[in-house]
Amino acid sequence: MTLMETTSTSTGLDVCAAPPKAHPRPEGHDQYTISEVVAFTGLTAHTLRWYERIGLMPHVDRSHTGQRRFTNRDLDWLTFVGKLRLTGMPVAHMVRYAELLREGEHTFGERQELLEATRRDVRTRIAELQDTLAVLDHKIDFYAGARRAPERPST
Repeated sequence: MTLMETTSTSTGLDVCAAPPKAHPRPEGHDQYTISEVVAFTGLTAHTLRWYERIGLMPHVDRSHTGQRRFTNRDLDWLTFVGKLRLTGMPVAHMVRYAELLREGEHTFGERQELLEATRRDVRTRIAELQDTLAVLDHKIDFYAGARRAPERPST
């Protein structure tokens, strides 16, 4: 899944415009335990609890016994958060984004600004990495050429 555009639903939550990874269960039967989410996402239970504690996932449903029950929407959100993590976005900015999301449509502008700033940072990092790659390619070509060159007689 790519970093996706989002649209608003009547609940004020962002929904991925790009098709999400297939869910293990259909809508309406999408009650996952924390261990199932760990298996599906690759995140640790500690990370999921921490996300909840810091406000990145504050509204995880609970069973009558207090066990966390995640939904397909939670899985989609975790996928998006994973993409934000890959961009290098600071956790504080991710939490701010989540807060703005919960506040509703009137925060679209601020959410857009956060994502645009992150996009600028990513583009800068990509340019730096491309420059670094060019240096590596140059050095690799140098060493490959040096191995192919005949040895010079020593004088």
